[in-house]
Parts: sequence; structure tokens; C-alpha cells
Amino acid sequence: MNPRALDAPARGVEGTRTARRRCGRRWSGRTDRTTVGRVIETSRFGVDPLPAEAPLAGPAVWSVRGLEGYAPVLDADEQRKAAAFVRPADRETYIAAHTALRVLVGARLGEDPAGLRYVREDCPGCGGPHGRPALASGGVGPPPLHFSLSHTHGLAVIALAPSPVGVDVEAVPEASLVSDVATALHPDERRELAELPAGEQPFAFARCWTRKEAYLKGTGEGLTGPGFASTVVGTGSQPLPVPGWTLADVRAPQGYAAAVAVRD
Repeated sequence: MNPRALDAPARGVEGTRTARRRCGRRWSGRTDRTTVGRVIETSRFGVDPLPAEAPLAGPAVWSVRGLEGYAPVLDADEQRKAAAFVRPADRETYIAAHTALRVLVGARLGEDPAGLRYVREDCPGCGGPHGRPALASGGVGPPPLHFSLSHTHGLAVIALAPSPVGVDVEAVPEASLVSDVATALHPDERRELAELPAGEQPFAFARCWTRKEAYLKGTGEGLTGPGFASTVVGTGSQPLPVPGWTLADVRAPQGYAAAVAVRD
């Protein structure tokens, strides 16, 4: 599994079998572009205007497919992690995703992207320092803005919100991978998948997976805790409700699925 800095402690479809062996009122506002409850449209980094320096009323979701015209802003830790990628395409996706995150957060807060400092919150399961990534607040009050980032196979998705948020994007897997990892889902979700025609199962699985991972990234638990198997988000066209959180699918290019979860 390729390294992912600043993603919450969740590793996507490809890294689940390894990751799971470790660690033992609905929101009804608007995003920058559409309303939760339908599929959320993303703003396109490098194409659409950067966000204004103003408080958010709800989650804003951005897609990132490349990086042009932006000066280097990554810190030493991010540069080291970028250099660790073996495949150039993965390295480029990582650099684009983390540069975009800094640029978007900096624009929203009116701060220098290169000067932003990140920390890890405590894990809600074990208390270790590997929970949700957050902006350093200097020990004074909560973070001014919450964020989440996910990237896979040349595409990144970033969510900004006024409350804890998680986002996930995954490439729709081959049918053979679905049968291999669907055992990690809740029994109700496995039954839903089994009732679908074979040709519909890969996307339904990816849709379910991204909803679940987005939620668990938002809570900070990630895929290593018990919440993945016990939380039911569904495989259908609308996510099932999760107490205290609002889940929504995010529109993604063909071959991908994405979702966002925001704490109410």
C-alpha cells in the first residue's frame, strides 16, 4: 500500500486486509455548489475560482486531477513522503493532492499555504496520536477549519467543512476484488450486494465502501477499529443514516466512487 500522509487512518479498498489487523439531527445546509441529499458536485481545482476567505456554512468538496501553475508549498515531511513513492504517477498525484489542500485551506483562511501546520488528533479508539489530521490551533480553541483528503489512481478529492469531515474516493474495483473484500462489510450490506446483478456489484460495493470510509475518517477511527464492520451505510442509491452525521455521495468521474461525511 502506498503511503498516505494527512489522510485519516484509513487505507482504502486495497490496504484493508493489512490495516484491519492493527489497533483494537441531520445537516441540511448547502455546499459551495449543491445541496447534501443529492449527489454533491465538486469544484475543480485549477479550473474553478479558489474559495473566498469566509466561514463555511457546510461542506465544500474539490476534485484534483493535476497541478499546474502553483509554487512548491509542501513541508519537509510531505516532501519526504512524496519521494517515497515508487511510481512517478503516484508521486505526482500525492504532490498535487497535498499542494491543493494547502492552497484551498490557505485561501479559505487567508493564510500562506506554505505556513500551514498540521497535527494529528488522538485516536478515539486507543488514544494514540494517529487520529484525524487537523490544523494546529496553538492550543487555543478548536481548529478554525476542518478538512479531509483522499487520493487514488490519479484522482484526489478534498473536503472542507466547519465541523469534522471525512471524504473518500476509490477506483471501482474488479469483480474479483469485490468478492475478496466484501467480507469486511456489515452482513446487511453483503446481502444487498449479493442480491444485485453481477455487473452492478462493483460500483455498489465502491459506493458503500467510500461512504463508510468517509464516515470513519471523519470520526478519526479509520478502518482499524470495530466501526467498519458494525456501521451500516448501505449499497443503494442513497446512504443510510448514521446518528450524528450526514453522509452524501460525491459525483466522481467514470470508474470512481466518492463520498463525504460531516458531523452534524
